[in-house]
Amino acid sequence: MALNEMMDRPVVKKELVAFMRDRLKRFPGELGELEKTANERGVPIIPHETAVFLNMLLGQIKPKQILEIGAAIGFSGSLMAQHVGAEGHVTTIDRFEVMINHAKANFEKLGIADKVTLLEGDAAEVLPTLEGPYDFIFMDSAKSKYYEFLPHCIRLLKKDGMLVIDDVFQGGTILDDEADVPKRVRKIHRRLNKLMDTVLDHPALETSLVPLGDGLLLIVKKEEFDFGYILDEINTENQNRA
Repeated sequence: MALNEMMDRPVVKKELVAFMRDRLKRFPGELGELEKTANERGVPIIPHETAVFLNMLLGQIKPKQILEIGAAIGFSGSLMAQHVGAEGHVTTIDRFEVMINHAKANFEKLGIADKVTLLEGDAAEVLPTLEGPYDFIFMDSAKSKYYEFLPHCIRLLKKDGMLVIDDVFQGGTILDDEADVPKRVRKIHRRLNKLMDTVLDHPALETSLVPLGDGLLLIVKKEEFDFGYILDEINTENQNRA
């Protein structure tokens, strides 16, 4: 299982990160134990300060239908499931068998398996099949895919719904010139910058950036519209590479 590299690449002072991770209240019960075990083993879950922020945000929004892209071991899905109420539901997507097995086991352990549907497969193939609408979408998957998944998220998000995208600062390197970025991460760099350029000034979106973890991008859809041109752009790129 891959280690969570971004846990050690915060975008604010290390002393402040240490303060937040130490002083912010721990989660009670099985959820807290899951977080503690994951952190001790270096399993990739959202850092504690991000989880606390997400928990408070969801407590105010009170969403009924949630979509998550990137289930991992099920920690964030379990956290979100605590906020959907008796009639709500969380749908989460993952393609890695080891993560899927861990997530399913954790959903059972926390007693929320009836509130969570885990869709197994590549999000690029799963997202077009979903109908929504969702009140809240949390995207925490391959950063090179965020720009590609954005049109699907906007389509599936209800009007005035919120999309939260995790790890958008790439350790602060999205500010660097592409020529100074290692070749192995240039696609991520390019796509993250495209994502920012697309949403930050869009007239139908309200956006905010929060420097927790490796950066959170918050997007509220104020009007119905689509990003179909992005899908056309991605398809053209894929055809040119073939």
